Formats: sequence, structure tokens, C-alpha cells
Amino acid sequence: MQKLLVVAALLAAAQARAEVAIKLGTLAPVGSAWHEALKEMAQRWEEASAGQVKLRVYAGGAQGDEGDMLRKVGIGQLQGAAISNVGLHDVVPEAQAFSAPLLFRDEADMQCAFDRVKDRVEAVLRQRGLVALQWSRVGTATFFCRAPYRTPAEMAKAKVFAWEGDPATVKAWRTAGFQPVVLSTTDLLPALSTGMIDCASNVPLYMLTTRAFERARYQVDLPLGFLLGATVVRKDVWERVPGDVQERLLAIAREVGARIDAEARRLEREAVDAMKKQGLEVLSVSPDEWHPALERSWAVIRGEVVPAEFFDAVKSARDACRSDVASRPRDAR
Repeated sequence: MQKLLVVAALLAAAQARAEVAIKLGTLAPVGSAWHEALKEMAQRWEEASAGQVKLRVYAGGAQGDEGDMLRKVGIGQLQGAAISNVGLHDVVPEAQAFSAPLLFRDEADMQCAFDRVKDRVEAVLRQRGLVALQWSRVGTATFFCRAPYRTPAEMAKAKVFAWEGDPATVKAWRTAGFQPVVLSTTDLLPALSTGMIDCASNVPLYMLTTRAFERARYQVDLPLGFLLGATVVRKDVWERVPGDVQERLLAIAREVGARIDAEARRLEREAVDAMKKQGLEVLSVSPDEWHPALERSWAVIRGEVVPAEFFDAVKSARDACRSDVASRPRDAR
């Protein structure tokens, strides 16, 4: 009997050691498509791992802004985060290249370049102690403003939101001729309400879900850059998950990410339509008029925001993608 008790105790201890608890933070608003997808992933992970991996999602900025969440991941208060490529800048600045203003013509242009350099980004993440489980599209960032700014000269009079903790990006906005105001993401709504800022660059679905557009009812119809989302976990925590279970969980994460991509495209279109019905005015502008000002920011982004060598690699990947597209028969593009 004593031996049986010892064996039972050892088995219980082994089972306890095998359980991996992952607390994951995200800015995704509670009830949003991203939040619901993460909740589904948590449920499916628990089922696929037979209860070995338990994922708990803290949405809506409950764990602070993206910088706060990454700091908590670093000290183990959180084990993961669903975070934007811009939010990753303190750990992997390379990812921010994909949000450089007007660096890409459209989403296909960006996605092709990203696919060519993704392995390099993920390798840097691993060096910094993080594993990327999946990447997905968050949306296309545009300016939402409290007044109708149609040209860079008009925008130069506006106070533009800038992410706290990213001084090089602040410098990039200044180089473009704008007036950045540095704030935490969680201060965006009150800052728009009080006039502390006049404009913010963000994706339509975020502006609709948080009702921020009610304070910034003018959208500049110019795709500035692309916001990607990454679900990352601490490498040391992930390595506690058995290899065969890792493969199952990765497959689920990537499946959910692919569905978020498709859903994000649809929701972005619907978000703009919904906001227009509620008073949003979309301002038609000339991209050629905006390009010179926004391209000036690249000189700062290259080297101060994103490592120069990687920024050049992304541009080279982009140009190679464009050459491939140009060489295809017209009906195959």
C-alpha cells in the first residue's frame, strides 16, 4: 500500500509539473473579434493538450499598454501577449518596418515582403526569449482627426498621437513635419476628448470598437502603414510544453490567425461603413501630395526605429515582390 501511495504521489507531481499556465495580455477590446479568437484558442488549446496547457486571456488593456505587457512578460508576471508589431519595438524593432508610412503600396505588397523576411524576425524574437506562435493582420492604419486635415501642410498644425516609450518614432513624425504628442495607448480616448491630441493613426476597427471615432470624425483616406499582430509567449515557458503538444497548439494558433486575417479584412470594410453611417467623414486626398512628407520619416525609421540593415532588406524584399508581379502575365496578377 505504501508503495502505491508513493507511485500515486509521484504521478500527481509529474502531472502538476506538466501543466503549463499561460497568462496572456492584449489590448484587443473585450468582445472584439481578436478577443473572441483568443478565447477560442484558449479553449481549443486546453482540449488539444488534455488540460496540460491552460491559457487565460486578459483583454482590453487590463494588463496595461503594450509596453507594460512586454515588461510583465519579461519578469514573468505574464507569460505571453497578443501584441502589435509596433508594440514589439522594445524587443524586436525589426517588426516595425512594416508600419513605415507609405513604404508599401497595399496589403499584398506588404505581405509578400513580410513572408520573405519573417524567419529573420522570428529568429530575433527567439534570441530575446520569445516565441511567435502566429502572425495575423490587425488592419491598415489611417489618420483619424478631430478636424478635416487634407494636406501635410494642414496636418502640420495638428497634435498627433505618438506611442509612449518610442522616441525614435516621435522623431520620425517630427521629421515628416508633424507635432507628435507622446502618450500611453490607454490615454488615447481621453486625449482626443480633451483636445490634447487632434489626430491618431490607427486601424478602423479599433476606432469603431472603442468609439474613438466619435471624438475624431474625420478619416484621411490614405493607407499609412500596416499593423500586424503577433501572439508571443516566453521561450522558457513554451519549452515546457511537450514537442508533440507544441505542434498541435501551433497548428491551432495558425488556423485561428488565418481566420483573424480574413475576418479583419471584412470587419475593416464594415467598420468604415458603420462609422460613416454614424457621422464619420472620409476625406479624399492626393497620395502624391503626402508622399514627400511621409517619406522623409524613412531617414529616421531606418537606423533609429528599425536596424538599417533590416530596413534595407525589407525594401529589397518589397522591390523583388514588385518585380515578380510586373513579370507575370497581366491576367495572372
